[in-house]
Amino acid sequence: MRIIVDNKIPFIREAVESIADEVIYAAGNEFTPELVKEADALIIRTRTRCDRQLLEGSRVQFIATATIGFDHIDTDYCRQAGIEWANAPGCNAASVGQYIHSVLLLLQLKRDKPLAGLNMGIVGVGHVGSIVAEVASDMGLKVLLNDPPREETEGSGRFHSLHTLAQECDIISFHTPLAREGKYPTYHLADASFFASLRRKPVFINTSRGEVADTQALLAALDNGQVSDAVIDVWENEPDIDRTLLQRAFIGTPHIAGYSADGKANATRMALTALCRHFGIKPDFHIVPPKPANLIITASNETEACLQIYDPRRDSNALKEHPERFEALRGDYPLRRERQAYLFKQG
Repeated sequence: MRIIVDNKIPFIREAVESIADEVIYAAGNEFTPELVKEADALIIRTRTRCDRQLLEGSRVQFIATATIGFDHIDTDYCRQAGIEWANAPGCNAASVGQYIHSVLLLLQLKRDKPLAGLNMGIVGVGHVGSIVAEVASDMGLKVLLNDPPREETEGSGRFHSLHTLAQECDIISFHTPLAREGKYPTYHLADASFFASLRRKPVFINTSRGEVADTQALLAALDNGQVSDAVIDVWENEPDIDRTLLQRAFIGTPHIAGYSADGKANATRMALTALCRHFGIKPDFHIVPPKPANLIITASNETEACLQIYDPRRDSNALKEHPERFEALRGDYPLRRERQAYLFKQG
């Protein structure tokens, strides 16, 4: 069995080489029809577009993406071609929760008072949105949920319209997949009309997909005060991101909200498990992220401890100083562990 693997997928080499006869590693944007023609399977990330142009005439029968999102896979073509695929739902939900928690702590420091009592809207309440809702609730924010597909199946009891969030929320955070068509499209869900409907000059947060927000409409909303601050981890036209929005953003990061080592290990594990299931192979491998250099966190309070573990300003400053290094900052992202990897000491 020959497998082509994105060379930036972490913790995968030993495990995948124990499964396959031949493994070829390539950069995500360097997958070509010639490269994949004789491959049985691909393990990819979002930078590889799997469609007819790449796959036609190949012997690929299975694709695993080590990501939650799968809008880079042409699922209609794969179905027609008999190619099975799998994503990794929920793999980095806790990592995005960590990112949002740290962002909320930074907003709290900026305000110099607790966020408790404010309203936070969560747009998209899947694996990630659900954890973000827990994080916000634990900080004392009132959480308003918006998820039309879930509302359709579960009833309206827990959910609110996007218009209600726009009217009532002080912070609005987007966690939807990217859907350009269908019953619930999310492409430019945050557009000029959405920003015009805002009433509380909220903080706008996007860690979903860049195209969920209209960049020019968001810049106009920042200019005219409809939005007080923006936290942007995902961008239209990555890696050629809008430099003006980057500099205007309170926090602007290179699509790394879900990039904790724990989340990456989950994604790699899920991708390989799906591959083994497809080919009838026993998933006899272990993927454990490395320990942090400093296991003990000494801090006087919870905010200090959390920001010692992960402070988004580091990633934001690095991108603002070198926006041309977007892909390098993302591809060579340093080890970041979640809270359970540390021991805490009162300082």
